[in-house]
Amino acid sequence: MTPATASRRIRDCVLELSQGDITRMAADAIVNAANSSLMGGGGVDGAIHRAGGPAILDDCRRIIARIGALPTGQAVATTGGRLPARRVIHTVGPVWRGGGAGEPELLAACYRSCLRLAADEGLDTVAFPSISTGAFGYPVAAAAAIALQTVAQCLHANGRPRRVRFVLFDRATHDAYRNALDRLPDPTADPA
Repeated sequence: MTPATASRRIRDCVLELSQGDITRMAADAIVNAANSSLMGGGGVDGAIHRAGGPAILDDCRRIIARIGALPTGQAVATTGGRLPARRVIHTVGPVWRGGGAGEPELLAACYRSCLRLAADEGLDTVAFPSISTGAFGYPVAAAAAIALQTVAQCLHANGRPRRVRFVLFDRATHDAYRNALDRLPDPTADPA
């Protein structure tokens, strides 16, 4: 596993950053920034489907047959297939439309849904990509601030999962998350 480049302790949990390939992350679960069909696509979604093999797609087909398209902000879990991660948590992030169409709330809902599902399944280590910042066009700096603040609040409130790592594919995205982590307020502080 690639070592963390930065971390923050929140209660008994650790929030970490690293740069690398999320498909190589050994964790209880990795998160897939999916499309609503769960059928794989480009970017991290396609990479996870390719690396994990057909078992992931088979699980996704069963889920879609049962629920239809996965709504933005919600999450479902499948097998990890051939990945080092046991599970893949799929979530659909918002498409950036300028910020006035509820994108920040929907992006935060993605992280909350994934962490709730991880807790429900008893998963202690979860790795996230940067959701919605690729083909969906969400500005990276804004997405990083929402992602880290939402995860920090969830860890403070729930104390699970024990370790959350953001595995960021390129240097520019990693640097944006590092800047957001450096500015992250203490989740225990009262807002003034």
